[in-house]
Amino acid sequence: QLIPLVGVVSCAATGAVAFSVYSLFSKSDVIVNKSGNPEPWETIDPTKPQKLLTIHQKWKPIEELESVKKLTK
Repeated sequence: QLIPLVGVVSCAATGAVAFSVYSLFSKSDVIVNKSGNPEPWETIDPTKPQKLLTIHQKWKPIEELESVKKLTK
């Protein structure tokens, strides 16, 4: 009776580790070393979707935010 439980738990743990490794190496919003770039969100491409599944998402810059970003730099 313990064998199915061990199988399901080990499968779930393997899936969690696999997804963590996938996110670490393929996603640009996951940061390991923050000291090299204190503002990493500035380098993320807004046209590339960051979600696992994106349906009909289109990115358009907001003029007010762009003007504020230019003033703060």
